[in-house]
Amino acid sequence: MDARDGALKADSAARRRSQRDRREQSGRGLVEAVVQIVSEHGVAAATFEAIGGRAGYSRSLVTQRFGSRQGLIDAVIEHASASFADVAVERPMKELSGLEALLLSVEVFLTRLADSPELRTYFLMLAASVAELSELRAVFAAQHDRVKGNLMALIALGQADGSIRSEVDPDAAALMIGSLQLGVSIQLLVDPKTDVGPILRTALSTIRGSFAAPPGVAAAAAGRTRG
Repeated sequence: MDARDGALKADSAARRRSQRDRREQSGRGLVEAVVQIVSEHGVAAATFEAIGGRAGYSRSLVTQRFGSRQGLIDAVIEHASASFADVAVERPMKELSGLEALLLSVEVFLTRLADSPELRTYFLMLAASVAELSELRAVFAAQHDRVKGNLMALIALGQADGSIRSEVDPDAAALMIGSLQLGVSIQLLVDPKTDVGPILRTALSTIRGSFAAPPGVAAAAAGRTRG
């Protein structure tokens, strides 16, 4: 391969990267526009024309990118999930017991809830889909199943390391915690002035008191793990 061929290939690769970067940038801009419009004006205001206008793109690009209302909701769910996952925590989850990791997960969610436009948008869209008896409820149900699965995994980890009582039903416990988070989320939509702090402290205390294994059980489990 001569120098000219190498330059052509490098130029082609650069163009592909540039196209990919532009696509990712426009995608982020459109989703951020959705979040801004819905959190400020409600779900009905998030027309493809309004989204394009807010993001500085044409309506046709919005249609091309999302395709449908479900595509729009899928993009918002992915964006909200990524925003939640990016929250910095003091210690990596892997360094915590199952119980502490579960409590941290609840704490991070409820702490973010009051000031996250992404989560507000998600729950506004959820509420709209329920109010309209829309088929899009299935999209949210699938996301809630994923959240439930993550909570169940933390509970199972806690039972394996002895920090969570063995008689706790992981399925029911995960659904209970998820329902608590959903309830607080809807309460904030109804009354944005709700103080989440006391709810958070009560939730963490209740979960710890209900789920925590006796100290001797946890110590024995830790000893078996080290052994």
